Amino acid sequence: MKNVFRARLLCSTLLIGAGTIAAPVLAQTQPVESVTPQDNAPAEEAGADIVVTGSLFRNPNLVQSSPVNVVTEDEIQLRQTFNAEQLLREIPGVASNVGSSANNGNEGASFVDLRGLGANRNIVLLDGTRITPANLDGAVDLNVIPVALIERVDVLTGGASTTYGADAVSGVVNFITKRDFAGVDLQASESLTERGDGNAFRVDLTVGGNFGEGRGNAVFGVGYQESDPVYQGGERRASNETVDSFDGTSTGGSATAIPTRFSVAGVGNQNIDPATGQLVPVFASFNFNPYNVFQTPFRRFNMYGAAHYEVSDSVEVYTQGIFSKNKVQTIIAPSGAFSSPLLIPVSNPFLPAGARATFCANNDFDQSAEGVQTLTAAQCAAAAATTNPNDPNYREFSTNVSRRLAEAGGRVSTYETTLFNYRAGARGNITDKIRYDVYGAYGESENTQAQTGYALTSRFQQGLRATSATTCVDSTGGCVPINLFGSQGTITPEQAAYLQAAAFSTNKTTLAQVHGLITADLGTAFSASAPISVAIGSEYRKYTADITADTLSQNPGELGGAGGAITPVSGGYDVVEGFGEIIIPLLADAPFFHSLTLEAGGRYSSYKVDAAGSPSFNATTYKAAATWEPVESLKLRANYQRAVRAPNIGELFAPSSVNLTNLKNDPCQGTAAVTNANLRAVCIAQGAPASQIGKIDPPSASQINATFSGNVNLRPEKADTFTVGAVFQPTFVRGFTVSLDYYKIKVRNAITAPRPGDVIGACFGNLTAASATDVACTSIRRDPATGGLDGDASTTPGLQLPTTNSGRLETSGLDLTANFRTDLGSFAQLALNFSGNYTFESKFQSTPGGLNRECVGYYSINCGFTGSILPKFSFNQRTTLSFGDVDVSLLWRHISSNKQEPFDAVEANFGSNGPAFADFRRVKAYNWFDLATRFGISENFDLTLTATNLLDKGAPLLGNNIGSTTFNSGNTFPSTYDALGRRFTVGARVKF
Repeated sequence: MKNVFRARLLCSTLLIGAGTIAAPVLAQTQPVESVTPQDNAPAEEAGADIVVTGSLFRNPNLVQSSPVNVVTEDEIQLRQTFNAEQLLREIPGVASNVGSSANNGNEGASFVDLRGLGANRNIVLLDGTRITPANLDGAVDLNVIPVALIERVDVLTGGASTTYGADAVSGVVNFITKRDFAGVDLQASESLTERGDGNAFRVDLTVGGNFGEGRGNAVFGVGYQESDPVYQGGERRASNETVDSFDGTSTGGSATAIPTRFSVAGVGNQNIDPATGQLVPVFASFNFNPYNVFQTPFRRFNMYGAAHYEVSDSVEVYTQGIFSKNKVQTIIAPSGAFSSPLLIPVSNPFLPAGARATFCANNDFDQSAEGVQTLTAAQCAAAAATTNPNDPNYREFSTNVSRRLAEAGGRVSTYETTLFNYRAGARGNITDKIRYDVYGAYGESENTQAQTGYALTSRFQQGLRATSATTCVDSTGGCVPINLFGSQGTITPEQAAYLQAAAFSTNKTTLAQVHGLITADLGTAFSASAPISVAIGSEYRKYTADITADTLSQNPGELGGAGGAITPVSGGYDVVEGFGEIIIPLLADAPFFHSLTLEAGGRYSSYKVDAAGSPSFNATTYKAAATWEPVESLKLRANYQRAVRAPNIGELFAPSSVNLTNLKNDPCQGTAAVTNANLRAVCIAQGAPASQIGKIDPPSASQINATFSGNVNLRPEKADTFTVGAVFQPTFVRGFTVSLDYYKIKVRNAITAPRPGDVIGACFGNLTAASATDVACTSIRRDPATGGLDGDASTTPGLQLPTTNSGRLETSGLDLTANFRTDLGSFAQLALNFSGNYTFESKFQSTPGGLNRECVGYYSINCGFTGSILPKFSFNQRTTLSFGDVDVSLLWRHISSNKQEPFDAVEANFGSNGPAFADFRRVKAYNWFDLATRFGISENFDLTLTATNLLDKGAPLLGNNIGSTTFNSGNTFPSTYDALGRRFTVGARVKF
């Protein structure tokens, strides 16, 4: 026991990233005979037959040309990570995506984004096989991955399209599960933040055994996990108030607040003063931060089973199944009426006299006629006294109403996901030189969303059309008159209950696969000692996805604060592929050629889209690679791949729908358009009433409407990926390895949608040239009452952000790993590991001739596909000291400084957000330290104590509207910076 944990920890530290260096065992996907950490031997020496991630070959002598970053089981144990998404987003070069730290915008799933190119440009595999995706965009939900059953995670961050499919543009993540496991493994862990919240608990049981005199093995695992929410209010004072990123004040909340805001024709938006009943200039904003969470509550139950049996020397059958049922909740500020166009009777019993007089004198009471018809004082008095809708004096006026339903508490969306994925196959040897592997797989994922705490706009309308304090004009459905004209509390519990109803929608996806592969060794050639290896295969996949929703979810603007409608959609496609690879060892043990190996591969894909009139398309991908060892201690490698990614179901079939995006400043807001005739004409052409020019408010909570849509006429995008690197293992420094790899990825005809700044800039970038007839301007549609870009989804389409093939993406950078281990005499053992990434560029151009936006190291609403931050330089460095049965390990996590995107910060009429508050324009470099100590209590029991963010480093204060809502929350970027603070985790493990 004395050396077991020491050897495991030292080897795990050494092996993190060593897959980028040399040892093939670190890049396997299905180890038939694994090498134990104690052995510390490469696969060639141990005789293991392996499959290399990024290659089709099961070959223990294969040294691969693509860099692979490897996270071992022991590294997962030291970090005591509760979910796969958190583990992956801390790998240098991986951009944070939707996960447990993303609340508003999290749809109950977690994704990985390699190189910042989007979750739909990498593939997630389980033991080398695709998993059923979670949504229409084909992304796999990392919440379904059973962390306790992971033996290793291979992250290949170069192209892998010829091996796995054309959508592996930025690489693959391959979760390797335990195989040939015999015994019982029980793990349990519990975590809590220093502030006493965010409790997380996980327990997993794995049992396995051999049978058939060692010819077969079966393993079964079951696990349960739950975590509590961490709210942005309370003890976390930096996030208690909603801070504006552009002026540094705590007035950056939502204009949907208390007291109610009303639109008044020719006057603009006004708040009602509860004390006087008068309409006054807007003064109220709503602090929504305390309702939101930094950590979403989560609960998961999962089961996993796998077995294999050697029927004969040439046939082995195998099977694998995974089942996961999880629940994620997102919690955001209360619902309400969000600039909803509503009719209010002049005789509404709760309407104060002062406000009534303002509405009578300014609003149009006959909108079907030409011009504006207001009411005189006498007409207003007569209308106020009339409660009978059939009376000629009865009048109703239209106004956009914004009122927060704080009396009902927050909005909660509960996402329950049920997934199963099953695979069965056979593999073996046809001859001693030819091998085969054939399998079929099928899986389904169903995500059901239940929205509670949402107010219905139709019931706001029905309750406002009241003729007395107890009677509505339309009394159907048990109408309760609503009082929107007072302070918080004037909406009674009875009124609040009437306004609310639950809404439901379901997202279901399926994936069926059939895969066949034959590999063969053709014998040696030239002066090489290893044989030429070839692989040929074929694969069929069928994807389907559909979204269903109830009537409430389908009605635009009905659910107050839910964004746009959930539109039912159904689609799918089939793909038939043929692929092949060849590896040619040319030279070995020659002067300046310790080894020289060439690789080549290709894949042909034929797609058939399940839609009448939709084009089907074909795609061809290919690769060429080489590895050269001039001497035994130095290896040089290069890899080029052409990827042709076909559009996914969401990109093809998503219907046009209005939802939310982000913008701080509207070019038409304020008085700018009063003196600029050209700007005035453009704003009016976009639907702003002429009477509102000079009175248009900034977007509420820096959110505006936008119309998103798929496109059945999309064509595949093309990508070129290139990596070149070197691996150095000096014989004169025992236990030291280092690798350096350069990568460059270009995507042409990229399937993307423009960012808000692109659309605004196309119209308003040059006001002297802006035209009221230019489609770049007229495609922007404003609220017909207020003239703003925010408004009810049923009346305000906002920006047009369609999916097209017009984009262009480009990224490049360096990956560096270094590992060293040594004995410190009889005192201890030392292991050092470094894994870092330096990104030179990460560019996005949405349209030809448009702005080629640089996003690495910047934050803004326009950078990144999701709005997350991709730092220029990041690294993880682990130092481990082992003293007998005790291992002490310190992990240093670093990201470089980041700042506001320059094009976002310029003060020109680019349609930008403008310069941020001085203190929020730049964030210095951040460092976190995690300390783990593992005790070998007995032969079968170990205890691990981990302090994450040991120094309690707080997240930077940046305000709440400098980035996208999903990632810029709680006045920071919680998916990039640690917003939870110091956390303590205790983990126990029993094995026998």
